[in-house]
Amino acid sequence: MTRKINLITQKNNERNDFKMNITSTEKKNISVKEVARIMGKHEQFVRIGLQNGTLPFGVAEKLPGSSRYSYHISPKLFFEYIGTEGLQT
Repeated sequence: MTRKINLITQKNNERNDFKMNITSTEKKNISVKEVARIMGKHEQFVRIGLQNGTLPFGVAEKLPGSSRYSYHISPKLFFEYIGTEGLQT
């Protein structure tokens, strides 16, 4: 029982740390993984939305000579898009 309580407490602390880190205006980029977690969506949803331009908070650039993409997600545009009520804990 004590271990279960400790794990719950640890997860809550990690969520709070995550929210504090992700809302920092010092960050220049947010990862696809972080955005998907905040939005409650799958990472592929974010990737495809950036590739086809339906998500207005970042860009996806196809790397030359490759089928892979590089992603840039602006923290400012992302948080304007979801609003503060969009943050999931």
